[in-house]
Amino acid sequence: MTRAALSGSQFPNTKLWKILPLALLLCLNITLPALAQEKEKLWRTLSVSGRGVETIPTTLAQVSLGVEIQGKTAQEVQQEAARRSSAVVAFLKSQNVEKLQTTGIQLNPVYSYTNNVQRITGYAANNTVSFRIPTEKAGTLLDNAVKAGATQINGISFVANDEAIAAAQKQALKEATQDAQQQADAVFSALGFKSKEVVSIQVNNASAPPPPMFLRAEASKLANADASTPIVGGEQQVEASVTLQISY
Repeated sequence: MTRAALSGSQFPNTKLWKILPLALLLCLNITLPALAQEKEKLWRTLSVSGRGVETIPTTLAQVSLGVEIQGKTAQEVQQEAARRSSAVVAFLKSQNVEKLQTTGIQLNPVYSYTNNVQRITGYAANNTVSFRIPTEKAGTLLDNAVKAGATQINGISFVANDEAIAAAQKQALKEATQDAQQQADAVFSALGFKSKEVVSIQVNNASAPPPPMFLRAEASKLANADASTPIVGGEQQVEASVTLQISY
């Protein structure tokens, strides 16, 4: 094979090789500005967090009460605790309380110590339940629950109903978003920048904190009271936090 033929077979189109570098340069000229713009879009962002708080009235009392019995034998105290607990639960059901559930059942030995010697002297059984009731009915219901057999009131807290909390959560989210947007507008205005678009949204939380518990008392004191136990509710806060990432 001649040198001319070899050269022709390897480089059949010399014009193509002249055009390729130019095409590559054109591609680079198009791609590099696009990459630069994309990098600028990614890096030129402002992150702001807004907070929203809604205060709503509490209308429900969350109550925890129980039956505690002590005796000489485990069987004796467990049977008596079960009998009284059944009576209390039957009474609560008759009052149409909400979210009634058993929250604890315990049976423990009771010890005495003589000359550093531990000895079992009896047993204690404890059954507890929790439920919700409209706040204005809570005082009378607690008094009657004691008469039905309850021996302990472990605590009471006040909450809004589920519908009110859900509505407050939405409103708190709206307020948090507006707060974040207003903060961003103030920053951009001070620096002379113009916002472009929201590139990221993060909802950090939108919930009501657990209500504090109040009123721990021996039920016998309530049973001996002449008047109905006064129960007064209050207000509950629902908070939300939103983080916006805004390009400029």
